[in-house]
Amino acid sequence: MSKSWLLGLLLGCVACAFVAPRAGGSPRVAPAPGGSPRVALGRLRGGEANSTGTTWGASAYAAVALGVVSAAVLRRASDADFDGFSYKTAFFFPGQGAQSVGMCKELVEVPKAKELFETASDIVGYDLLDCCVNGPKEELDRTAVSQPAIFVASMAAVEKLRAEGGEDAIEEATVAMSLSLGEYSALSFAGALSFEDGVKVTKVRGEAMQAAADAAASGMVSVVGLDSAKTEALCAKASELSGQRIQIANYLCKGNYTVSGDQEACAKLAEIAKPEFKARMAVPLAVAGAFHTDFMAPAVEKLEEVLASVELKKPRIPVVSNVDAKPHSDPESIKAILAKQVTAPVQWETQMKDLSASGGFEKGYECGPGKVIAGIMKRIDKAAAGNITNITA
Repeated sequence: MSKSWLLGLLLGCVACAFVAPRAGGSPRVAPAPGGSPRVALGRLRGGEANSTGTTWGASAYAAVALGVVSAAVLRRASDADFDGFSYKTAFFFPGQGAQSVGMCKELVEVPKAKELFETASDIVGYDLLDCCVNGPKEELDRTAVSQPAIFVASMAAVEKLRAEGGEDAIEEATVAMSLSLGEYSALSFAGALSFEDGVKVTKVRGEAMQAAADAAASGMVSVVGLDSAKTEALCAKASELSGQRIQIANYLCKGNYTVSGDQEACAKLAEIAKPEFKARMAVPLAVAGAFHTDFMAPAVEKLEEVLASVELKKPRIPVVSNVDAKPHSDPESIKAILAKQVTAPVQWETQMKDLSASGGFEKGYECGPGKVIAGIMKRIDKAAAGNITNITA
C-alpha cells in the first residue's frame, strides 16, 4: 500500500476518534482485540454494531469515507509533481529495433560501461556483451535478448557521456524521453529504477513478449508517406479484406507510422498500401510479433509480477510516458502504466510535438544504439534535431 493511502486512512481513523460513540456517549476509536485502534471496515453500515459491540452510525461511516477520499486525493496529487516541467535539456533513449551486431564494441573501453555489462551478464545468465559485439544477428534480434541488450547499451552510453562530460553533463538533464523499451532506460537514468532491476525487468519483459508473439501469427509493417488518418483508414481496409485485426502501434511522426496486427492483415496492408492509398512504401518489419496491441496481452501478467517485485522510486526528473505523453511521479502509477504500455500505442509524435511547441528545448542527448530518435525529430523540427547529440553505443 502506498504512503498516500496509508496517510489518507490515518486521517479517516483520526476522524473516527471524534465520531464513534461508546457506552455513555463519549467518542472513541473502536479498539481491535489487542486494544490497538482500528476501523472495522467490514462492519461500518449505519447503526450496525462492530465486533467490539460499539455502534457505528452514519458519522463514523462518513469519517472513514473521508479518509479514503483523502487518500485518493493525496495519491492523485503525488502523481502530478512534474506538471509544468522544462524541456531545456532532454535525454532520449531508443527502443527495440535499434540494435545491431557490433554495437558497444568501443563503448566498453569506458571502465564503468564494461562493469555494467559484466553485472548484466550475471543477471541474464549469458555473455550479453559478446552477443552485442559478435551476434549472431538472429540471436541479438530475438526479443528476449534485444530488450536487455538495448537497456544495458543505453545505460553504458550514459557512462560514456559521464566519462567525457563529467557529472555536470548528467545533472543538467531536465527531462527524459524514450521509445517503448527505452522507458526503462529513462527511468533508470532518472534514478527511479536501479540498473540491476532494470536488467531483471527487461529480461522478463522480453521473454514474456517473445512468448506472446510465438503464440499467435502476427507482425508489424512500417507505413511511410501517409498521415495518421489515412493510415488508420488503410488499417481498416486491410482488416476488412483479411478478416483480421491490425492497427497503428507507433505514432512516430507525420508520414511515418508503424502498424501491428495479424500476419494476414499485415500482408494485405502491404499489398494495398501503395496502389490504393498512395503510400510511398509499406515495409514488413523483422520483429517477433504485433507489439503495442492486444496481441501482447498474454505478456502483461508476467510483466506485472516482475514490476511488483522491484522497487520503483519517484524519478528525480520527469520521464514522459509513451502511453499518454505525460510525466508521472507516483511509483505505483508508473508501474501500472509500464504494464499497460506493451498493449498501448506509442504516442511519440505527440511527445515530440509537445517538446517542439514548448519553445524551451535547447539541447538533447540520444543515449544508446542508432540515431532513430534524432532522425524522427528531423521530420518534426529540423532545428531541434540539430541540437541532439548522439552518444552512440
